Amino acid sequence: MIAALIAACVGTYICRAIGVKLAGHINQESEIFKWLSAVTYAMVAALTIRLIAMPTGLLATVPLLVRLLICALCIAVMVSNSTKRLVPALLSGTILLMIYGYFYR
Repeated sequence: MIAALIAACVGTYICRAIGVKLAGHINQESEIFKWLSAVTYAMVAALTIRLIAMPTGLLATVPLLVRLLICALCIAVMVSNSTKRLVPALLSGTILLMIYGYFYR
């Protein structure tokens, strides 16, 4: 078990070292990098929509209308504050889901 842990650490750190070594040679304005960024954003958007529209587990017990309403309120929180947006939006979504779970379950 310790050998597997050491092998996993060595493999991880070798990949990281190669990434650090090659990072200075990557042109962030290249077409391949723009394409990779677009694919990454598309995957995050698709997974987010899937999580909202077709959740699994405990979130599946929350009605779709409630999930959409909480999502809209979180987006409103993000748009309302120009500097610190992510933490208040995540916190408000979490609190709203907890309130729903407390009162309607």
